[in-house]
Amino acid sequence: MSQELPLMRKATAAWLVENTALTFDQIAVFCGLHELEIQGIADGDVASNVVGQNPISSGQLTKEEISRCEADNSQYLKINRSSIDKTKIKTSKYTPIARRQDKPDGIAYLLKYYPSITNNQIKKLIGTTDKMIDSIREKTHWNIDEIKPRDVVLLGLCSQSRFNEITAQIIDDNI
Repeated sequence: MSQELPLMRKATAAWLVENTALTFDQIAVFCGLHELEIQGIADGDVASNVVGQNPISSGQLTKEEISRCEADNSQYLKINRSSIDKTKIKTSKYTPIARRQDKPDGIAYLLKYYPSITNNQIKKLIGTTDKMIDSIREKTHWNIDEIKPRDVVLLGLCSQSRFNEITAQIIDDNI
């Protein structure tokens, strides 16, 4: 049986063992673990240091889904699809510490070769602040003498496809 698995499978299994009347088989199938592993979790031999994770509070399961499967041992839990869709939404872009010093160079590159680019477009592209962009644009940045325009894609601050998307938008706006 192939299905999407919950986040933190052992923690979810531990919570289901402790808080529901589901069979070991039902929990094993839902969590993608072996039934003997679930037996070990119940006995305290496996994952004894794992804190149970409530799949209801994380939106991966509903109380109704658990009740449905508790009432009929031949039924298997189905993950709540809406919770998976929410987790795939990308919120903000993380830049590793080693790349953060490259952001001013990337901003300088964008401002030099795309002078009509807006602050919002730069922020979407490399994830920075208006204050940083303005200080580089106005040449008041504390380290302006060391900033050299370098390609944002080669610096690894954004993908080529995202860069192409933004630059096409700039060109369209100028036409």
